[in-house]
Amino acid sequence: MRKKLALFLSLVLVTTAVLTGCSGSGSAPGDNGGTSDSSGNAGNDNGGAKVKLTAIMVKHPLTKPLAEMEWLQKAEDAAGVDIEWQEITADWGQKKGTLLASGDVPDLFVGGNVITDADFAQFQGLFQDLSELVPQHAPNVQMMFEEKPETKIIATQADGKIYGLPKYQRFWPASATRQYINQKWLDNLGLQMPTTWDELYDVLVAFKEKDANGNGDPSDEIPMDWPGGIGGYFNPAVLLGSMGITLTDGSGQGYFVEDGQVKNFLTDDRFKTLVAFLNKLYKAGLINPEVFTHDYTKYQSVARGSGDTAKVGFTWGWVASDRVGPQLAPQYASMSPLKVTPDYTGKISWSYDYNSLNYGVNHIVMSAKTKNKEAAMKFINELYNPTVSMQVLFGSIGPNIKDNGDGTYSVLPPEDPKMDPGTWKWTSTMADAGPMYISDSLQLTLGTDMQEVLEQSEPMKNALSVDVNKDVFPGMFIKYSTPDNNTLSLNNTNLDNLAKTKFAQWVTKGGIEAEWDAFVKECEKAGLKQNLEIMQKYYDEYMSKM
Repeated sequence: MRKKLALFLSLVLVTTAVLTGCSGSGSAPGDNGGTSDSSGNAGNDNGGAKVKLTAIMVKHPLTKPLAEMEWLQKAEDAAGVDIEWQEITADWGQKKGTLLASGDVPDLFVGGNVITDADFAQFQGLFQDLSELVPQHAPNVQMMFEEKPETKIIATQADGKIYGLPKYQRFWPASATRQYINQKWLDNLGLQMPTTWDELYDVLVAFKEKDANGNGDPSDEIPMDWPGGIGGYFNPAVLLGSMGITLTDGSGQGYFVEDGQVKNFLTDDRFKTLVAFLNKLYKAGLINPEVFTHDYTKYQSVARGSGDTAKVGFTWGWVASDRVGPQLAPQYASMSPLKVTPDYTGKISWSYDYNSLNYGVNHIVMSAKTKNKEAAMKFINELYNPTVSMQVLFGSIGPNIKDNGDGTYSVLPPEDPKMDPGTWKWTSTMADAGPMYISDSLQLTLGTDMQEVLEQSEPMKNALSVDVNKDVFPGMFIKYSTPDNNTLSLNNTNLDNLAKTKFAQWVTKGGIEAEWDAFVKECEKAGLKQNLEIMQKYYDEYMSKM
C-alpha cells in the first residue's frame, strides 16, 4: 500500500490524452452502468413518473444557471428524477450554519466540501450513510472505489461510514499556483529575470517608477498583486518555499509537514521573514493597495489590463491565459521559485497540490431525511459515469466537447474567441466543483489551457520533487474522530480570525518584529499547540499503515 500511494502521489504531470480504451468510454451521457432501460431513462418505483428531489449547489459566480446545462438535464432524465435546485454563489459559510441547525435541509448538497467532515461530526443524524447504498445502487461510484481505492479512503469516516462522495478529475498538475512576471516589461526596461527576493524587489521598483508598460503614464502599473489573505492558492505563501517549506494543497490554514513533523507556518520564523519582506514591498508602493479589499473578480479583471496594455507586473495564478487573459498572456513568463538570498543553499520547494487538484472531499452529500433514497442514488450514479463526469468538468457534448465518433472526445475552444478556456469551463458547467469520476481510460484530448498549464508548470518541476513520505501532509486521507474533529474546527476558527487580521496589519503597517512573540503565544492560546498534537498523532498512525 505504501508503494502504491507513493507512486500515486509522485505524479507531478499528467498527459493530455490517454490511449487505452474502456468499456464505458464510448457510452452515451445517459449510460449509468447498466441501470437504464432502452430509452435511456432509469427505472423507478414511482409508476414511470419522475421522482421529485431538492438540492443545493454551491457554484462559482461565473457559472450559468443549472437549468441551461444540457448534460445535467439528460442526467436527471436518465435517473428518472426532477430536481428543484437552489443555486448559491456567495456567503455559503454564513448560510450553512443556520440551515443545518434548522434541520430543514434539501435531499442533496452538491459542491466541493460544502458539507464538511466537521459538519458530519456536529450535526449527527442529519446526513445519510451511503456505505450500503453505493454497492446496491451506484455501480459507477463502486467502479471508482475499485479502480481508485484512494477515493474510498477519502470518503470513509473513522467509523466506516460514508456521508460524502469524493471526486477524481485526473488531468491536473502537481501545483495549482504558478508564478508570473511580465517579460515584456522586463525587456522594455532592460532587466533580467529575478532569481532572489532582493532582485525581485529591485525589479518591482523599476516597474513602478519607469513606465514599464510603455503607455506614457508612469503611475498606472501595479508591480505586485494577489487576491488577499495568506495561505491557499495564488498568494505569497508560496514564497515560503524559498526557505524550504513545502505547502500542501495550499496550506490554507498554515499546516505543513517537514521531515515527518506536523507544523504550522503561522508561528514559524520563516513566516516572520516573509511578512517583513512583504511589508517592505508595501511601504515602497509595490503592492496593489487594494490587495486586502478587492474580491477575486476584481483581482482578475485588473490584471487583464486595457487592450495590449498590461497593468500588473508580478503575480500568481492558475495559467497565464486565465490570470491575465488570452490577449496579454503572451507578455508573461512562468518563473522558477526564487531563492530567499543569493547565498541560500537549502532546499527550495513550492506548494504540492496534486491531491486537492485531482481529488476532492464531499462533493455530493445526501440528507438522511431524503424520502426516495434509491432515486437520489440513481442520480448520483449518473454523475459518476465517466462520460457524464467529463461533461460535469468541461461542459456538454456539442458546445463544449466534441464526440469524435470513435469512442474518443476533444475539449472544444470557447465559442467566444475573446474568452479564455478556463473562464469558458467555469461559465459552462459545474467544473471542478462538481462530483465526478474521470476514469484513467477515458480518451479525452484536453483544451489549450490545460496544455498551457502543463507547459507553464515546468519551471516548478525541481521544486516539486518532494518526499511525499516526509514533507506532504495527506490531509484528505486522514479522518478524525468526532471529538477531535470538533476540537480542530473550533481551534482553526479562532486561529483563522487571529491570523488574517494580523497578517493584513503587518503587511500594510508593519510591526511584526515587536509583536511576534506575543502573537505566537496568542496562537498557542487559540489552540494551535493542541491542533498540532492531534494532527501529529493521526499523521503518525496513518503513515505507519502505509
